[in-house]
Amino acid sequence: MQRAVRAMDSISRALVRTLEGPRGLLEEVVRAARAHLDAEWTLLALSDGHLRNARPRFLVLGPADGPHAQPTADDSGLPPMVRRELGAVRAGHAVRSNDDGRWVRVPMTLEGRPIGCLVGLHRLEVDPEPGDLSVLRILANQAAVSLHTSEQYQASMALHRRAQLLYDEARAHERDLEVRTAELRRVEDRLVLAHQREVIDTERQRIARELHDSVAQYVLSAGMAVEVARGEAEGLGEPGAAISLRLGTAKELSQQAVDQLRRAIYALHRTPSDTVVELPELLREVAAHHRPQLVVQVRVEGTAVAFPAEAGHEVARAVGEALFNVAVHARAERAVVRLRYRPDMVMVSVADDGQGDPTELSRLLRLERGRSGDGSHRGLANIESRLVELGGSVAFRRARIGGVRVEMRVPLPLRRPDRPGLIDQLVGTTDRPQEDA
Repeated sequence: MQRAVRAMDSISRALVRTLEGPRGLLEEVVRAARAHLDAEWTLLALSDGHLRNARPRFLVLGPADGPHAQPTADDSGLPPMVRRELGAVRAGHAVRSNDDGRWVRVPMTLEGRPIGCLVGLHRLEVDPEPGDLSVLRILANQAAVSLHTSEQYQASMALHRRAQLLYDEARAHERDLEVRTAELRRVEDRLVLAHQREVIDTERQRIARELHDSVAQYVLSAGMAVEVARGEAEGLGEPGAAISLRLGTAKELSQQAVDQLRRAIYALHRTPSDTVVELPELLREVAAHHRPQLVVQVRVEGTAVAFPAEAGHEVARAVGEALFNVAVHARAERAVVRLRYRPDMVMVSVADDGQGDPTELSRLLRLERGRSGDGSHRGLANIESRLVELGGSVAFRRARIGGVRVEMRVPLPLRRPDRPGLIDQLVGTTDRPQEDA
């Protein structure tokens, strides 16, 4: 009875160690079995093929004064008789060993089937009674339940890790799909925008061709006809003076119309993205057009000042006209375009290493101012007119690199031109964000 009470106390101690995992409970079970049987050797083992993932598979507890005084899962150094008993249990034998009659073997059962044994080499004066075996069965079955719970827990943890891995993979695929979907949407938007721009650019090119091939030619022809009529009116003497004056006005109006058409054609030939850029970029683009004939450098000094699209293109066209003159007339090999931002003005110069004469260019400018639409080249006058409309001026100096330096100055704040801004009307960029075409 005393042994039974002590065994029940050991069982209660084993049960309260469940939270430590199966190892702590199994150790308490083999200790309780040793105490109940006064056993020299006690072992608890699972049969092979049962509860495959349960750990530990066995525990051995030896004499208190030996190397196995604490429960261990290491079978090295065990006496042969203990190793044979452990092997028999692991092989699935549920009957007593014939080697020694003092071995007591109590099966561990789970759902009515044996899955291992609790074994003790007792030192009792008599063989264990049925009550002693009942206590051992309680201990063995408690160990079986603990190992089964451990296996289920390990299996659930493995499933949880697998589920977590699958969840992480699914989330990664979801994020990848979101990224790819966003990329596809951006590509689709770019394709739609590119298609819209292609349609718009095609229409702009068509309008530009119509203006150049028909309207501009008609206006030029009208201007030439007016000039011829003006010459005939001047030949009439005093009666034709009033007529000549009116024809002169008509000639000036036709010339302005031609300039307006040229500006419109220039704007239509450029894409909207090209018209909404800063002045330095415009100058670099103009310089790039002349690089096959000239070595052109563009230098920018100072803090950039925001220019309306109309004003920036006027300056860029003036620089383009100056570079054209250098490439065609100056016999130059090199040109430098310098853009200087000052608090009160913007200065642009075009210097070359050619054979031009600043004095001669000033004289040609004066001559061009008096010419009308007679078909002669008016490049210098065009440069001046573009700058004058912005409130600026042009001058000719000797360049340090040997040729001529064309100096263009535009005062700040910028003066709006009196005429409507054709480029701004066409691309819609004057002092407001660019609108969709």
